[in-house]
Amino acid sequence: MIENVANRIAQPAYGLVVDVTSDLICPWCFVAKRRLEKASSILAKTLELRWHPFELNPEMPVEGVDRRMYRSAKFGSWEHSQRLDAQVSAAGAEVGIRFRHDLMKRTPNTFRGHVLLAAALKDGVRTQNLIAERLFRGYFLNGEDVGDPATLLRIALEFGVAAISRLEDLDSPALVSEVKTAERMAASAGIRGVPQISFQGTIVANGAQKEELLADSIRQILGTAGRCENGVCTV
Repeated sequence: MIENVANRIAQPAYGLVVDVTSDLICPWCFVAKRRLEKASSILAKTLELRWHPFELNPEMPVEGVDRRMYRSAKFGSWEHSQRLDAQVSAAGAEVGIRFRHDLMKRTPNTFRGHVLLAAALKDGVRTQNLIAERLFRGYFLNGEDVGDPATLLRIALEFGVAAISRLEDLDSPALVSEVKTAERMAASAGIRGVPQISFQGTIVANGAQKEELLADSIRQILGTAGRCENGVCTV
């Protein structure tokens, strides 16, 4: 069981808030997003996704690196990297994502992207989720460099994120500190890979589990969360 700082934020009345720890360049996080959306339909309940930062490549140069070079070194060869991409593409096809690995020329540093998501959350869970969708689509479908400050600023302005109106805001000491604190909390909670999905402080899944399993886990948590009637709450 983990508790994020955001878990102490009052959950909005319009949906059930599901917390997702992720990275912007994690394809399985994008797949998990789609599977959570399908789980929402299964449950017949609105799931509002709240995103928490995790950097798969915390030592990545700020300008990012050539993707082929990086993945060839990380996975031993470009051919093995392509086999992994094919697995991701197959999973994506199941949920309506057409990954365009051919358009992804660079592996970006994602820290400022997480700063943008932290800023977007201040405008509400739904705004943050829209930004997350835009970042995933930008990188995985269009090959955009989501580590480029100009790209991130354009996205912030596109959605009217109040805290980001100029390039310097992506290096805001308050937002940078917020992201770093959240990352430290994830590390102290034992998170070593993403996506990690939790609901009401309980881990629902490590990895992009199928929507039926996600729905069943959330249903079980709801079933043991207690009932309140006539001013009395019971477990």
